[in-house]
Amino acid sequence: MLLAVDIGNTNITIGLFQGDELKATWRIGTGVHRMPDEYAVLILNMVRNAGIEPDDIKEGGLSCVVPPLLTTFNEVFQRYFNIQPLVVEPGVKTGIRIRMDNPREVGGDRISNTAGAIKLYGGQPLIVVCLGTATVFDTISETGDYLGGAVAPGLAIAAEALYTRTAALPRVELVRPKRAIGTNTQAAMQSGIIFGYASLIDGIVTRIQEELGKKAFVVATGGYADTIAPETKVIDKVNSDLTLIGIKAIHDMNRE
Repeated sequence: MLLAVDIGNTNITIGLFQGDELKATWRIGTGVHRMPDEYAVLILNMVRNAGIEPDDIKEGGLSCVVPPLLTTFNEVFQRYFNIQPLVVEPGVKTGIRIRMDNPREVGGDRISNTAGAIKLYGGQPLIVVCLGTATVFDTISETGDYLGGAVAPGLAIAAEALYTRTAALPRVELVRPKRAIGTNTQAAMQSGIIFGYASLIDGIVTRIQEELGKKAFVVATGGYADTIAPETKVIDKVNSDLTLIGIKAIHDMNRE
Protein backbone atom coordinates (compact mmCIF):
# COMPACT_ATOMS: atom_id res chain seq x y z
CA MET A 1 0.00 0.00 0.00
CA LEU A 2 1.06 3.57 -0.66
CA LEU A 3 0.58 6.51 1.72
CA ALA A 4 0.26 9.81 -0.16
CA VAL A 5 0.43 13.12 1.69
CA ASP A 6 -0.28 16.58 0.28
CA ILE A 7 0.82 19.33 2.69
CA GLY A 8 -0.95 22.61 1.96
CA ASN A 9 -0.89 25.92 3.76
CA THR A 10 -4.21 25.31 5.52
CA ASN A 11 -4.88 21.57 5.33
CA ILE A 12 -2.95 18.34 4.97
CA THR A 13 -4.69 15.73 2.80
CA ILE A 14 -3.74 12.10 3.29
CA GLY A 15 -4.65 9.18 1.05
CA LEU A 16 -4.04 5.46 1.18
CA PHE A 17 -3.79 3.54 -2.09
CA GLN A 18 -4.03 -0.18 -2.62
CA GLY A 19 -2.86 -0.61 -6.18
CA ASP A 20 -4.65 2.11 -8.14
CA GLU A 21 -7.60 2.19 -5.75
CA LEU A 22 -7.80 5.05 -3.27
CA LYS A 23 -8.98 3.16 -0.20
CA ALA A 24 -9.26 6.02 2.31
CA THR A 25 -8.66 9.75 2.62
CA TRP A 26 -8.31 12.08 5.58
CA ARG A 27 -7.84 15.81 6.07
CA ILE A 28 -6.18 17.48 9.06
CA GLY A 29 -5.18 21.06 9.82
CA THR A 30 -1.68 22.20 8.92
CA GLY A 31 0.34 23.00 12.02
CA VAL A 32 3.92 24.12 11.48
CA HIS A 33 4.78 23.71 15.17
CA ARG A 34 3.52 20.16 15.55
CA MET A 35 6.24 17.61 16.20
CA PRO A 36 6.74 14.52 14.01
CA ASP A 37 5.45 12.34 16.84
CA GLU A 38 2.18 14.31 16.95
CA TYR A 39 1.56 13.87 13.24
CA ALA A 40 2.52 10.21 13.49
CA VAL A 41 -0.04 9.58 16.25
CA LEU A 42 -2.78 11.20 14.15
CA ILE A 43 -1.92 9.25 11.01
CA LEU A 44 -1.45 5.90 12.77
CA ASN A 45 -4.80 6.26 14.54
CA MET A 46 -6.60 7.12 11.29
CA VAL A 47 -4.98 4.21 9.47
CA ARG A 48 -5.88 1.73 12.21
CA ASN A 49 -9.44 3.07 12.44
CA ALA A 50 -9.78 2.27 8.75
CA GLY A 51 -8.91 -1.36 9.53
CA ILE A 52 -5.43 -1.15 8.02
CA GLU A 53 -2.24 -2.19 9.73
CA PRO A 54 0.62 0.33 9.42
CA ASP A 55 2.99 -2.52 8.49
CA ASP A 56 0.97 -2.98 5.28
CA ILE A 57 2.11 0.45 4.06
CA LYS A 58 5.28 -0.09 2.06
CA GLU A 59 5.58 3.07 -0.08
CA GLY A 60 5.08 6.80 0.30
CA GLY A 61 4.65 9.95 -1.76
CA LEU A 62 4.81 13.53 -0.52
CA SER A 63 3.95 16.96 -1.90
CA CYS A 64 4.66 19.97 0.28
CA VAL A 65 4.32 23.76 -0.05
CA VAL A 66 5.22 24.43 3.60
CA PRO A 67 9.03 23.96 3.70
CA PRO A 68 9.40 23.42 7.49
CA LEU A 69 6.99 20.47 7.31
CA LEU A 70 8.97 18.65 4.63
CA THR A 71 11.56 17.60 7.21
CA THR A 72 8.82 16.78 9.71
CA PHE A 73 6.99 14.42 7.38
CA ASN A 74 10.15 12.82 6.07
CA GLU A 75 10.82 11.90 9.68
CA VAL A 76 7.28 10.56 10.13
CA PHE A 77 7.67 8.32 7.08
CA GLN A 78 11.11 7.08 8.04
CA ARG A 79 10.61 6.53 11.79
CA TYR A 80 7.07 5.19 11.84
CA PHE A 81 6.70 3.46 8.47
CA ASN A 82 10.33 2.71 7.61
CA ILE A 83 9.78 4.39 4.23
CA GLN A 84 11.82 6.91 2.27
CA PRO A 85 8.98 8.79 0.54
CA LEU A 86 9.17 10.16 -2.96
CA VAL A 87 8.96 13.96 -2.72
CA VAL A 88 7.43 15.83 -5.66
CA GLU A 89 10.12 18.43 -6.25
CA PRO A 90 12.48 19.64 -9.00
CA GLY A 91 14.55 16.78 -10.36
CA VAL A 92 11.84 14.14 -9.93
CA LYS A 93 10.59 12.50 -13.11
CA THR A 94 7.02 13.64 -13.81
CA GLY A 95 6.63 13.29 -17.58
CA ILE A 96 5.46 16.92 -17.64
CA ARG A 97 7.21 19.57 -19.74
CA ILE A 98 6.99 22.81 -17.78
CA ARG A 99 6.81 25.85 -20.08
CA MET A 100 7.14 28.46 -17.31
CA ASP A 101 9.93 31.06 -17.42
CA ASN A 102 11.41 29.38 -14.34
CA PRO A 103 10.17 25.79 -14.06
CA ARG A 104 11.53 25.48 -10.52
CA GLU A 105 8.96 28.02 -9.33
CA VAL A 106 6.10 25.60 -9.88
CA GLY A 107 5.10 24.02 -6.56
CA GLY A 108 4.76 20.32 -5.95
CA ASP A 109 1.01 20.67 -5.45
CA ARG A 110 0.55 22.22 -8.91
CA ILE A 111 2.69 19.52 -10.51
CA SER A 112 0.74 16.83 -8.65
CA ASN A 113 -2.57 18.34 -9.77
CA THR A 114 -1.28 18.41 -13.33
CA ALA A 115 -0.15 14.79 -13.17
CA GLY A 116 -3.51 13.73 -11.75
CA ALA A 117 -5.44 15.65 -14.40
CA ILE A 118 -3.37 14.16 -17.22
CA LYS A 119 -3.83 10.64 -15.83
CA LEU A 120 -7.62 10.99 -15.56
CA TYR A 121 -8.54 13.42 -18.36
CA GLY A 122 -5.47 13.74 -20.59
CA GLY A 123 -5.34 13.93 -24.37
CA GLN A 124 -7.19 17.26 -24.44
CA PRO A 125 -6.46 20.78 -23.18
CA LEU A 126 -7.05 20.98 -19.44
CA ILE A 127 -7.53 23.68 -16.85
CA VAL A 128 -7.23 22.72 -13.18
CA VAL A 129 -8.86 25.14 -10.74
CA CYS A 130 -7.60 24.51 -7.22
CA LEU A 131 -9.80 26.21 -4.61
CA GLY A 132 -7.74 26.16 -1.46
CA THR A 133 -5.76 28.73 0.52
CA ALA A 134 -5.15 30.35 -2.86
CA THR A 135 -7.32 30.03 -5.97
CA VAL A 136 -4.97 28.60 -8.57
CA PHE A 137 -5.52 28.00 -12.28
CA ASP A 138 -3.19 25.55 -14.06
CA THR A 139 -3.26 25.20 -17.84
CA ILE A 140 -2.18 21.99 -19.57
CA SER A 141 -1.91 21.34 -23.30
CA GLU A 142 -3.35 18.29 -25.02
CA THR A 143 0.21 16.91 -25.22
CA GLY A 144 0.72 17.21 -21.47
CA ASP A 145 2.75 20.43 -21.33
CA TYR A 146 2.28 22.65 -18.29
CA LEU A 147 1.73 26.07 -19.84
CA GLY A 148 1.26 28.29 -16.78
CA GLY A 149 -1.80 29.82 -15.17
CA ALA A 150 -3.09 32.37 -12.69
CA VAL A 151 -3.17 32.79 -8.92
CA ALA A 152 -5.73 34.73 -6.85
CA PRO A 153 -6.36 34.92 -3.10
CA GLY A 154 -8.46 32.07 -1.76
CA LEU A 155 -11.99 32.44 -0.43
CA ALA A 156 -10.96 32.19 3.21
CA ILE A 157 -8.23 34.80 2.75
CA ALA A 158 -10.73 37.18 1.13
CA ALA A 159 -13.30 36.64 3.88
CA GLU A 160 -10.72 37.09 6.61
CA ALA A 161 -9.45 40.30 4.99
CA LEU A 162 -12.97 41.75 5.09
CA TYR A 163 -13.18 40.93 8.79
CA THR A 164 -9.72 42.11 9.82
CA ARG A 165 -9.45 45.20 7.61
CA THR A 166 -12.85 46.71 8.35
CA ALA A 167 -14.38 48.01 11.57
CA ALA A 168 -17.88 46.57 11.35
CA LEU A 169 -17.93 43.50 9.06
CA PRO A 170 -18.17 40.14 10.84
CA ARG A 171 -16.64 36.76 10.12
CA VAL A 172 -19.05 34.72 7.97
CA GLU A 173 -19.50 31.09 7.11
CA LEU A 174 -18.51 30.41 3.50
CA VAL A 175 -21.80 28.92 2.30
CA ARG A 176 -24.11 29.78 -0.58
CA PRO A 177 -26.55 32.59 0.18
CA LYS A 178 -30.14 32.34 -1.03
CA ARG A 179 -29.89 35.38 -3.29
CA ALA A 180 -27.30 37.64 -4.89
CA ILE A 181 -29.01 40.64 -3.28
CA GLY A 182 -28.19 40.20 0.38
CA THR A 183 -30.74 41.68 2.78
CA ASN A 184 -28.36 41.62 5.75
CA THR A 185 -24.63 42.06 6.18
CA GLN A 186 -23.82 38.36 6.46
CA ALA A 187 -25.81 37.45 3.35
CA ALA A 188 -24.30 40.35 1.42
CA MET A 189 -20.78 39.21 2.30
CA GLN A 190 -21.58 35.61 1.37
CA SER A 191 -22.97 36.79 -1.96
CA GLY A 192 -19.88 38.85 -2.72
CA ILE A 193 -17.52 36.02 -1.83
CA ILE A 194 -19.33 32.94 -3.16
CA PHE A 195 -20.90 34.45 -6.29
CA GLY A 196 -17.95 36.79 -6.76
CA TYR A 197 -15.48 33.90 -6.85
CA ALA A 198 -17.74 31.92 -9.18
CA SER A 199 -17.66 34.86 -11.58
CA LEU A 200 -13.89 35.18 -11.12
CA ILE A 201 -13.48 31.55 -12.14
CA ASP A 202 -15.77 31.94 -15.13
CA GLY A 203 -13.86 35.03 -16.23
CA ILE A 204 -10.34 33.64 -15.85
CA VAL A 205 -11.21 30.33 -17.48
CA THR A 206 -12.85 32.15 -20.41
CA ARG A 207 -9.74 34.28 -20.89
CA ILE A 208 -7.45 31.25 -20.74
CA GLN A 209 -9.56 29.39 -23.30
CA GLU A 210 -9.52 32.43 -25.59
CA GLU A 211 -5.71 32.45 -25.41
CA LEU A 212 -5.60 28.71 -26.07
CA GLY A 213 -7.93 29.17 -29.00
CA LYS A 214 -9.90 26.08 -28.04
CA LYS A 215 -12.19 24.61 -25.39
CA ALA A 216 -10.44 23.04 -22.42
CA PHE A 217 -11.81 20.47 -19.98
CA VAL A 218 -12.02 22.19 -16.59
CA VAL A 219 -11.60 20.21 -13.37
CA ALA A 220 -11.89 21.75 -9.89
CA THR A 221 -10.23 20.49 -6.74
CA GLY A 222 -9.39 21.81 -3.28
CA GLY A 223 -11.35 22.39 -0.10
CA TYR A 224 -13.85 24.87 -1.57
CA ALA A 225 -14.45 23.13 -4.89
CA ASP A 226 -17.77 21.59 -3.88
CA THR A 227 -19.01 24.98 -2.65
CA ILE A 228 -18.06 27.05 -5.69
CA ALA A 229 -18.29 24.66 -8.65
CA PRO A 230 -22.13 24.54 -8.77
CA GLU A 231 -22.20 28.35 -9.08
CA THR A 232 -19.90 28.44 -12.12
CA LYS A 233 -20.64 27.95 -15.80
CA VAL A 234 -17.27 26.52 -16.83
CA ILE A 235 -16.31 23.71 -14.42
CA ASP A 236 -16.86 20.30 -16.00
CA LYS A 237 -15.79 18.07 -13.11
CA VAL A 238 -15.01 18.23 -9.39
CA ASN A 239 -12.36 15.82 -8.12
CA SER A 240 -11.28 16.38 -4.53
CA ASP A 241 -8.68 13.60 -4.76
CA LEU A 242 -6.83 15.00 -7.77
CA THR A 243 -3.64 15.94 -5.91
CA LEU A 244 -3.36 12.54 -4.22
CA ILE A 245 -3.92 10.78 -7.54
CA GLY A 246 -1.17 12.92 -9.05
CA ILE A 247 1.25 12.10 -6.25
CA LYS A 248 0.53 8.39 -6.83
CA ALA A 249 1.07 8.77 -10.60
CA ILE A 250 4.42 10.53 -10.11
CA HIS A 251 5.48 7.95 -7.52
CA ASP A 252 4.70 5.10 -9.91
CA MET A 253 6.58 6.80 -12.73
CA ASN A 254 9.71 7.02 -10.61
CA ARG A 255 9.38 3.43 -9.40
CA GLU A 256 9.46 1.99 -12.92
